Amino acid sequence: MPHPFEHLDADTLIQWLGEGRTLTLVDIRDPLSFAQGHIPGSRHLDNTSAAELVEQTPPAQPLVVVCYHGHSSQQAAAWLAGQGFSEVYSLDGGFVDWAHRHPERVSR
Repeated sequence: MPHPFEHLDADTLIQWLGEGRTLTLVDIRDPLSFAQGHIPGSRHLDNTSAAELVEQTPPAQPLVVVCYHGHSSQQAAAWLAGQGFSEVYSLDGGFVDWAHRHPERVSR
């Protein structure tokens, strides 16, 4: 059975953002970590905001899930795919890898 989500590397995400591709970036780390730094344009997602995201986001719009190291984002991505989103990605390496590779692309 194929995975309901796909893996996405940081370089591809940089390219998509540079192209101005329409996508939804969600960060599932804790609120303090998110406040201290996140990928520009991403929104914090937790159990309380998940229903709102599902209601307001077009199901065909690509959805990229970010966590610390790219592990828990896979579970969240699988869950979101189960909510009817057709194009869901888990960012490999998570925010930690992103911030290390692209420190200039972190909103604080």
